[in-house]
Formats: sequence, structure tokens, C-alpha cells
Amino acid sequence: MDISVVIPLYNEAESLPELHEWISRVMNENGFSYEIIFIDDGSTDNSWEIIESLSKNQETVKGIKFRRNYGKSPGLHCGFQRAQGDVVITMDADLQDSPDEIPELFRMIQEEGYDLVSGWKKKRYDPISKTVPTKLFNATARRFSGIYLHDFNCGLKAYKNVVIKNIEVYNDMHRYIPYLAKIAGFNKIGEKVVQHQARKYGTTKFGISRFFNGYLDLVTLWFTSKFGKKPMHFFGLLGTLMFLIGFICLIVVLTAKLISIISGDLRPLVTNSPYFYIALTGMIMGTQLFLAGFIGELISRNAPKRNQYKIENEI
Repeated sequence: MDISVVIPLYNEAESLPELHEWISRVMNENGFSYEIIFIDDGSTDNSWEIIESLSKNQETVKGIKFRRNYGKSPGLHCGFQRAQGDVVITMDADLQDSPDEIPELFRMIQEEGYDLVSGWKKKRYDPISKTVPTKLFNATARRFSGIYLHDFNCGLKAYKNVVIKNIEVYNDMHRYIPYLAKIAGFNKIGEKVVQHQARKYGTTKFGISRFFNGYLDLVTLWFTSKFGKKPMHFFGLLGTLMFLIGFICLIVVLTAKLISIISGDLRPLVTNSPYFYIALTGMIMGTQLFLAGFIGELISRNAPKRNQYKIENEI
């Protein structure tokens, strides 16, 4: 099979028939063998009934229905597990992603050898309340990941099948699939300017909470990718530095007290010096951080997948 199109959705009943017809037309015009996998993320409208109707008339249509709303990442995860095409295309169900982009995305994967191609909605039809946070988010994601994409969160992407079978999309990590692919060893990541359609039906699912949650997820992903299997390298180093700062301050306090004793002035108390409290805080925090790293190493050492590595080839 040439292409699997994975489409997570939530309350997009109005757009589904038109989207299906549009994808089918593009596929047939280009002679692709394909499947369309709709993932209904607990919709409260009649989205699932429409998917069932489409699947009865078309063998190429498949569907998954969640019992409740889990989010986009679980939807993509389940879709990726079932995708069989050599190239996997993801897109949103709101008709803002154009299926006319599929042939070129397919070509870039198959002929130019990209592992992943991300869409870039250079000209957007979103309100400024969404475009400004998006630009800030993308700038931060580029800085943390080292992947210079303009639009990390674009739903329209293309992947080699091997890529989606070797990454795990969880929580809200769908925003960082290119970063997840890089961590998994897929470094040929490209970008294509794609057409962005104005929303025709329904309302946007974007909320300001997604903006802040996105930053927290990015920090989590960065930390786990760098220190997930070697937590002592982070906590141990930081703890050692804190302990040394505290120890140096302790030496300063004791030296000052010793000098006052030698000079015969016993009045100054060590607790009167700010260095005493810096020393106390630094040594306690340093010890706690070091122990956190040690506990992290014990957890990592006992993880069942600690020695599972992605082997690309073997003779």
C-alpha cells in the first residue's frame, strides 16, 4: 500500500464527507493505493455515524472510536499502530489542511529520501490570538530541539512508515513529533510550504492552556531525551555544585569565627552571618539533589527497557 492517511478528529461531522471525497479524488487521480484511518476522539456529535457510513461504502475507510475525549496524541498513536502504507500522512479533519498537498509530500519521502516532511502554513487564516503564540512556540521549539522548522504544530505531515513505528506519541507530544523522530535517530527532516484553508465548519479547538502546556511538554521532552537514562549527570552535577557553594560558605563562617576567637572577641555569633544560612541551604539542597540523582539511577537501572536500542540494520 502506498499511503495511509491518519486523521484524528473531535466533533467534525460537517467536514468529514467533503474531506473524504477530496482525499479520494486526489488519490485516484494519482493512482495511489491508500487507506484513510479516522480516529474519533470521543465526539459528541454524529461524527462516528458518518465514519461508519463511509466505511460501509468504501473499503479504504477505517475508523477508531474512543469512549471519551483523550486528545490528539492518543489518537495519532492508535492511528500509527494501524497504518500500513509505505508513507503515512497526517492531517486535521477541519478542512484547513489541503489533501492536494499529498502527492508532493509523498514524492519528497519516496524520491528525496526524507524520513519526515512537515508542513509549513506560511500564510495563515487564523486570528492573531493564535498566530502570535504559535510563532513564540515555534521559536522556542527550534531552540530546544535544534530542528529548524517554521511550524512544528502543523497537522499536515508525511512520514516513512518505519518512523511512526519507532516513536511513541503520548500525552500532548504530537506537537513535537519531529523532535521525537530526531531522538529516535531519524535525522533527515524536511519542510514544505503548504496551503492553509480558512475554517469552513465548526470552531477551533485551540485554547491558551495549550500554549503553556506546550512549553512544559517541550521542557519535559528535552530533559528526558538528555538525562532520562542518566539522571545522575544532571542531579549529581547540580547537587555537587550546590554542596560546594554551601561548603565554601561554611569555611568562610568558621574562619571568621576562628579569627574572632583568636582576637579575644567572642561576641559575634555564626548565626549573625548571612554565609551561615547560605551554607546551610546549599549543603542541604546539594545533598537532596545528589540523592535525587542516585534514586533516578536506581530506577533507570531497573527499567525493563534499559537495554533496548533501535537497530537499523544487521548482517
